[in-house]
Amino acid sequence: MKRLILIILVLGVFSYFFFTEKGQLVKNVAVSYVTTPDYLNKDGLTVSDRITVPEGYTRAVYNEGSFQNFIQNYPLKEFGAQVINYDGNPYVYQGGHVGIFDLSVPSNGLQQCADALIRLRSEYLWEQDRKGEIGFNFTSGDYCSWKKYAEGYRPKVDGNKVAFHKTATPNASKENFYRYLNLIFTYSGTLSLYHELPKVTALENVEVGDMLIYPGSPGHVIVVADKAENDKGEKIFIFAQGNTPAQSVHMLKNPNDSSLSPWYEITLGERLEIPTYYFENVQFVRFK
Repeated sequence: MKRLILIILVLGVFSYFFFTEKGQLVKNVAVSYVTTPDYLNKDGLTVSDRITVPEGYTRAVYNEGSFQNFIQNYPLKEFGAQVINYDGNPYVYQGGHVGIFDLSVPSNGLQQCADALIRLRSEYLWEQDRKGEIGFNFTSGDYCSWKKYAEGYRPKVDGNKVAFHKTATPNASKENFYRYLNLIFTYSGTLSLYHELPKVTALENVEVGDMLIYPGSPGHVIVVADKAENDKGEKIFIFAQGNTPAQSVHMLKNPNDSSLSPWYEITLGERLEIPTYYFENVQFVRFK
């Protein structure tokens, strides 16, 4: 691509000196031929099908049944779908995404940035019949599992102290599972995820499903939705996010590099800008 652009520019300069006045043809050549690469497949209805890979890169492949494969093949709404807030209204900014996950947004407003990723992980474990692994820490550090919740245990929260008591009838239904998630959304967030989950400390180890996180009140977190690598070992990534207010999970454009967007090149420890937000320090955590 770089070679093609160079050839076009050389031809443009040649045209300037021999065929035009004031370089008008150069301007037309630049506008007509030096275009931004388009890595979108508008007919694609999964994460990986929606985004094509730049020349020289190969998309990461994961085992069927893995969380990484689950994310790469997550269904998307049709191209052009809007980001919708929990109240059913379109989000005020529609210019920062290239795909919408086909994942409902509860009308209670609880499913914000960290919550959306907690839900994706929980839905994956549910589908894999690994329900006993579903569980997350509250910000207090107390662990709340789906297994105990389904058995009827409920937390009693007193300041930073949490105690669990069996106060409800056992119920392992999917409907009750979503009640459990609402509880997690209420008492968990970026701070609890950051302190609970293992860190990914080397870029070469970052995989699909890992989360770029800023722990805070408020904090923010986004997930690696796809990954590709070239023969030099250089890696690029696609990111997706939920947000505040609670809204559709969506795949992000790259506002830093239109020639690569929606792929991102990143460096651990450095600043990264995404649509409507920026991270001062790129750091990752991984679901257990």
